[in-house]
Amino acid sequence: MLLPGFGEEGQQKLRESTAFIVGCGALGTVIANMLARAGVGHLIIADRDFIEVTNLQRQVLFDEGDVADGIPKAEAAKRKIARINSQVKVTAIVDDINHTNIERLITCEDGSKADIIVDGVDNFETRFVVNDVAVKHGIPYIYGGAVGTVGMTYAILPHAAPGTDDANQPSWERAGRATPCIRCIFEQAPPPGMNPTCDTAGVIGPVVSIIANYQVAETLKVLTGNLDAVNPAMVHVDLWQNHLKQFKVARAYDAGECVCCKKREFEFLDGKFGSSTTTLCGRNAVQLTQKSADGDRLDFEAIADRLRPHGTVKVNPFMLRADIHDNGEPYELTLFKDGRAIVKGTKEATTAKNIYAKYVGG
Repeated sequence: MLLPGFGEEGQQKLRESTAFIVGCGALGTVIANMLARAGVGHLIIADRDFIEVTNLQRQVLFDEGDVADGIPKAEAAKRKIARINSQVKVTAIVDDINHTNIERLITCEDGSKADIIVDGVDNFETRFVVNDVAVKHGIPYIYGGAVGTVGMTYAILPHAAPGTDDANQPSWERAGRATPCIRCIFEQAPPPGMNPTCDTAGVIGPVVSIIANYQVAETLKVLTGNLDAVNPAMVHVDLWQNHLKQFKVARAYDAGECVCCKKREFEFLDGKFGSSTTTLCGRNAVQLTQKSADGDRLDFEAIADRLRPHGTVKVNPFMLRADIHDNGEPYELTLFKDGRAIVKGTKEATTAKNIYAKYVGG
């Protein structure tokens, strides 16, 4: 309350706010930890995964006891936060966040929507779904990502629909602080296998903490109404090469015809793109169908290079097959050129999605 821009009024605004944290891994644990300590009154934490021992290098809310207990990440975070700040309400959601459920999950008991969405996910498909719901409902969205030694973060204050009268515009639009959405900058999600993941390229813990804490700072600015302090640029950090860059992206909204912002077509939220799952009867396997916006084909050789440290990989012109041991469990991952995948070794769609996100990306 001693900080400029906060005061008692700012602290009360935090207490009355709801933040939806999508993903409770490397970024999400830092975000949840710091927002709870800052006094944000209600945290909705959503994650589909369980805690593994390899997570502990960077997922700061968890410890070896959580691994031994096999607690889902969202529930473990809820229990830890209860011991950090008992005045914070935490809603733990153990589920895969996708176009079928996100609008329901961002809705509070009184029917209101979360005041802000903070990014802690590990794949672009989910980020584009989140971007759609943020723009559709006019909710600020704090993007963030980190892998290897690099990270990026960006605060999205969504533009209102063209033609919206002044009285119905969000405060940031009226103040001239609205920013382009993710699709203004990246028209389509990158095809599967194009980006490294923490499980194929590794990640240095400090870059996660830097990006997540930057996200938290932007979140606190938004929730307390300090919109002039929100950075309109996209921040890129390479912690190993000592590079810090800020990309001025504000003109992307005016320069383009964003499908999401301007045309108000929410293709990812409507399920037009993204993945679907099918359990293969009698095969102990799950098929993932990845829908691509532009027909991209997988680069088998690039993916194979990243997978070989994790097991045997076989490649032919039609498919890639890899034997992977994840958290002590054996899986067989088969990829096809059209982005379709079969994960053998499980009947659970959530487990199959986790394997795909970890070793192929999204």
